[in-house]
Amino acid sequence: MRWLSILAPRRVRLLSLVLLAAVSQAASAQGSGDDVLLQMKQAFQRGDKARLSALLPMARGHALEPWAAYWELKARLQEASPLEVQDFFARYPGTYQEDRLRNDWLLLLGKQRDWDNFNALHPSYRMGDDREVRCYAVLAGAQRNGITKEQAREVRRDWLAQRDADDGCLAAAERLIAADLMSPNDAWRKARLSMEANRATAARNAVNLVAPDDIQLFDQMNASPVKYLTGRVVVAAKPKKEIVVLALVKMAMSDPDAAALQLDSKWGPMLSVEERNWLWGLIGKQSAIKLSPTAGGYFANASRVKDLSDDMLTWKVRAALRMGQWKDVAPAIDAMSEDTQDDPTWVYWKARALAQRGGEERRAEARALYESIAGTRGFYELLALEELGQQASVPTRPAPLTPEEKAAARNNGSLQRALLAIGIGLRSEGVREWNYATNLHDRGGMGDRELLAAADLACQREVWDRCINTSERTKGVIDVEQRFPMPFHDTVIRKSNEIGLEPAYVYGLIRQESRFVMDARSGVGASGLMQVMPATARWTARKIGLGGFTPDQIYDHETNITIGTNYLKLALDDFGGSMPLAAAAYNAGPGRPRAWRNGPTIEAAIWAENVPFNETRDYVKKVLANTTNYAAIISGRPQSIKARLGTVGPRDDSIPEPNKDLP
Repeated sequence: MRWLSILAPRRVRLLSLVLLAAVSQAASAQGSGDDVLLQMKQAFQRGDKARLSALLPMARGHALEPWAAYWELKARLQEASPLEVQDFFARYPGTYQEDRLRNDWLLLLGKQRDWDNFNALHPSYRMGDDREVRCYAVLAGAQRNGITKEQAREVRRDWLAQRDADDGCLAAAERLIAADLMSPNDAWRKARLSMEANRATAARNAVNLVAPDDIQLFDQMNASPVKYLTGRVVVAAKPKKEIVVLALVKMAMSDPDAAALQLDSKWGPMLSVEERNWLWGLIGKQSAIKLSPTAGGYFANASRVKDLSDDMLTWKVRAALRMGQWKDVAPAIDAMSEDTQDDPTWVYWKARALAQRGGEERRAEARALYESIAGTRGFYELLALEELGQQASVPTRPAPLTPEEKAAARNNGSLQRALLAIGIGLRSEGVREWNYATNLHDRGGMGDRELLAAADLACQREVWDRCINTSERTKGVIDVEQRFPMPFHDTVIRKSNEIGLEPAYVYGLIRQESRFVMDARSGVGASGLMQVMPATARWTARKIGLGGFTPDQIYDHETNITIGTNYLKLALDDFGGSMPLAAAAYNAGPGRPRAWRNGPTIEAAIWAENVPFNETRDYVKKVLANTTNYAAIISGRPQSIKARLGTVGPRDDSIPEPNKDLP
C-alpha cells in the first residue's frame, strides 16, 4: 500500500505483522467455523440434540449459520414452541432453511390437525413440492371452504403417486371418499399400486379405508398369497375379489407365469373385466421386464388398454418393439395419459410406428412428431433429428453474459451459501440450497439468462454438477460449454487416444457418472470421476500392469481416468465394439448385458429401451446422447447417434470373448 511508504521501516514491519496476524486469525476463525458446521451435521445425523445445542453458539456469524440453526431446531421440533419457530422464520427470511423448516412445521401441524395455525402459515410456503403438505392443505382449507372437484383430483394424483404410507394424503382420501368426491375404486387402485411397489403398509391402509371388515383377509393374503389363493375363498363381494387381485399382484411381481396360470385356470371368470385386464397388464409388464417372449401374449389378453396403467402401457410398447409388432405400438401410446404421451420417448416411437405403416398421411403425421422434439437435448431428440435427415451439430452459443448478469448471480446469497457448503464438504446441503435458489426465484423460477449466469458462476468455481444441471434447464438457448464442459481435457484425450478409445465416449460417460465431481462416491462404493468400484479398480490395475496401485489412488484424477478408460476399453472389446452394451456393462456389470442381449437382433435403440433396470436404461441413453454431443464439439463436424448405436443381438459363439473374467 502506498501510504506504508511514508512510515518508518520498523513501523512498517510491525504493522505488516499485525495485519498478517489479523488475516491469519480471520482465516483460522473461518476454518474453525467450518469444522463446527461439519460437527453439527454429524450430530444432526445422529440425532444428538445436546451436542447441537452446545455447538450452535460457535456457529453464530458463520455464512452457513442458517444450516446450523436449522439442524438444531429441526432435531427438537416436536418439543419446540411456536415462538421459537417464528423467531427462526424472522431471523432467516427468504432462505432455503426458512422454507425447509416451514415445510417441516406444516407437516407437524397437519399431523396434529391444528388447522388454524396451518392455514395461517401455509400462504407463505414457497417450496410447494411436498405431496403430504399439499394434502394437508386441502384438509385445512376444507374447514372453511369445503373441497372442490379440482382439489379432489389433486389429492387423488398425490395419493396415488406416494410410494410410502403417509398421514396427510391418507386422511384426505378418507375424507373425500366419505364425501363421494373420490371413488372407493381409487382406494383399491392405491392398494394395487402399493402392492406392486412392495409397500404392504400403504396397501393395507388403503384397504382399511373401504373394507375395514376384511382387513384380516388382507393380512392373511399378504402373509402368503399362494396359500390364500389355494384356500377356500368366497369372491361374491367386491372387497373379496379385490383382495384376490392383490394376491395375484403380489404373485405376479415374483413369478408372472405362475400368476398367469392362476388367473387363466381359476380366478379369471370370477373377476370383473377391469380386474382381469389390470392383472393381465401387470403380468405382461413383469414378463416384459424379464425380456420374455410371452409378454406380448399376456398383454393381448387384456381386452381394453384403457384399464392398464401408464407403467404397463410403456412396457407393452417396449415388448412390441422388441418383437417387431409395430401395429401394437401406436394404440398403446394413444392409451397413455397426456403427460406420458408428451415424453420424447413415446413421441419418437409413435412417429416410428406411423412411418412404419406407410401412407402419405401417416408419414406427414410422423414428420410433425419428429419435428416437435428434434434437437440435441437428449437421446430421442437426437434420433428424431436424424429421422429428419440431419445430424447433431454444435448449437450457436447465446449472447455473452453482461457484467450485470454475472454480478447478480455472484451476489445471490443462496448461491453463495450453496457454493460455500459444497466447498467445505456439505455437498447435499449445498445442492439443495442451489436448486432451491434456481427453482424458486420469485416463485417463477429463473429465466434463461439468470440460469446461464448461475451456471457460469458454478463453472468458474469448477462445481461442474451445478454448472451442467443449471444450464440444462434453459429452454430457449443452449450453451454447450456449460452443458458439456471438458475438465481434465489433456488427460482424458491422452489416455483415450493411448488405448484407441473415442474421447467423446469417455467424456459422455464421465458426465453421466459423476458430473466431474472428483470426490463423488456412490451408495455402493464407486469412487471418483469415473465411479470405479474398488474391486474393479484392483482387477483393471492388474490387467494393465499398473504396479503399486492402492485403493486411495482412485481419487487422483490421473489414476482414476487411467483405470476407468482402460476398464471401459476392455468392456468395449468384450462386447464387440458396441457402445450401448459396454455402457450397460459399465453401469450394471457385464453379466447382465450378456443376458439382456439374447433374443432377436434388434436396433440398439430398441434394445436400450428394453433394458430391465430403470437406472441402466436411462444411463445407456444418456451416455450415448452425451457422446454424440461431445463428438460434435471435439470434431467440429455433425455427428450421428445412430452410427454409434448399431444393432444388438446374441453373441457370435465363433468369436472368442477377450475378457471373460471382466468384473
